[in-house]
Amino acid sequence: MIAPDIIEFFHKQRFTVITTIDEKGYPHNACKGIVDIDGGGRVYLLDLYTARTYENLKRDPRISITGIDEHKFLGYTMKGTAKITPKNKVSQKILKMWEDKINSRIAHRLLKNMQGEKGHSLHPEAMLPVPTYLIEVDVHEVIDLTPPHIKKKGA
Repeated sequence: MIAPDIIEFFHKQRFTVITTIDEKGYPHNACKGIVDIDGGGRVYLLDLYTARTYENLKRDPRISITGIDEHKFLGYTMKGTAKITPKNKVSQKILKMWEDKINSRIAHRLLKNMQGEKGHSLHPEAMLPVPTYLIEVDVHEVIDLTPPHIKKKGA
């Protein structure tokens, strides 16, 4: 079970950092966007490339998903096990949610550019390939990364 405030926190993140274990036993980090989180403790991420993350998860399903809000000085890591689902078995609902998130990211980038916060000129989200597989994560543990002395002052 993932608390509603933590689900909301992750939904607000433009991307998260996921960590898998490579063939030599070292952590491998990659940026991924969360498509959905259900209250029962399952996280859905679509991966656009069948590369290191895919190979790592085939070998070892352990995964962590980390999100940080630098401005609010808080963050969480969700630890769990992942299952790979081929694209042809991914529900249309999940694919539509991913498409909506990409469109939202493009709109966000355009607005920031119009406000004078120049970013990448090519709008990289518009050039992303279609997802190749779904990562379904059963979350076993959520770790609050907020330093204890900050939590006490904010309470």
